[in-house]
Amino acid sequence: MHFNLSEEQIMVRDAAREFAQTELLPGVIERDELQQFSDNLVKKMGALGFMGIMVDPKYGGSGMDTMSYVLIMEELSKVDASASVMVSVNNSLVCYGLEQYGTEEQKEKYLPKLASGEWIGAFCLSEPEAGSDATSQSTTAIDKGDHYIINGTKNWITNGGRSQVYLVIAQTDRDKGHKGINAFIVERGTSGFEIGPKENKLGIRGSDTHTLQFNDVKIPKENRIGEDGFGFKFAMKTLSGGRIGIAAQALGIAAGAYELSLKYSKERKAFGKEINKHQAIAFKLAEMATDIEAARLLVYKAALDKDLGNNYDTSSAMAKLYASKVAMQHSVEAVQIHGGNGFVKDYHVERFMRDAKITQIYEGTSEIQKIVISRAVLKD
Repeated sequence: MHFNLSEEQIMVRDAAREFAQTELLPGVIERDELQQFSDNLVKKMGALGFMGIMVDPKYGGSGMDTMSYVLIMEELSKVDASASVMVSVNNSLVCYGLEQYGTEEQKEKYLPKLASGEWIGAFCLSEPEAGSDATSQSTTAIDKGDHYIINGTKNWITNGGRSQVYLVIAQTDRDKGHKGINAFIVERGTSGFEIGPKENKLGIRGSDTHTLQFNDVKIPKENRIGEDGFGFKFAMKTLSGGRIGIAAQALGIAAGAYELSLKYSKERKAFGKEINKHQAIAFKLAEMATDIEAARLLVYKAALDKDLGNNYDTSSAMAKLYASKVAMQHSVEAVQIHGGNGFVKDYHVERFMRDAKITQIYEGTSEIQKIVISRAVLKD
């Protein structure tokens, strides 16, 4: 096994890095404060192929591999995790879910617009009483023959206010438990579908997060994804790939905080010399560099497993668990290295610290990742 990047992958990584530095960095503090992200930036990411990274070119995508995806995610996340989570959800959950499990008609209708950045998608699984316990769906989809009627509430939905396409998980037959769950495509503007107020969040504030209400929403049968009862399996399989994206996001947050800390340590002086000349700071940087490299290898391993067609449930869980831990731990250290300046928004690291926390929560909490991993290691 090796992680030598191809020439094409290096070019993709460098393009993402340039975009992040030239397009995302200007205004990133203001976007965080105002909880805004411009549609123009989304379209620019689409034009670069970032919104449909792994989508087949016949559907308007870039046709790249998972390794390229994590390289892009890391570089975007080094600057703006709000941008990268939009890319992650659109790629890992929405585009992947549709391309892997949708009908040809569904793919042709939705993927070209999603991959281009003209549209953006949302994945609707979490509910007020069904976050980590995804089997306890209260949202219902009652089979009416040629259509379904959806009622319920979804919350903490990334891209909830700006999406045109929503993949909604709902219970059709409660007696069947998780085998009675289905996945549906709901379009913005459908009668009875309402978007609630934007959440005022700790981090990734440029990314919009909303509660969604479904009140007798009529959905045609052709908008169901997969066979009847496939919804829970659809959600779990899709989330395994999503965890690779969030692991790469966490890696990027940690790497961005480290790079700023390294630069600052060479400029800031205390007691007559640069602070990186003091062992206390030098050791912090050494530990950051080591942990980040370990996280990177786990993320690359998960991406490679997916690209090779191997089962990546465990490797993606390991990557997300560890990378999110590193992001949280070392974004805090970055603030410490910056001292008083670390508490000031202009130096960016306080934003990294706030953004890091969510990587331990969404797409499966760290506790859920431990359940996935423990089941794998304890399996006979």
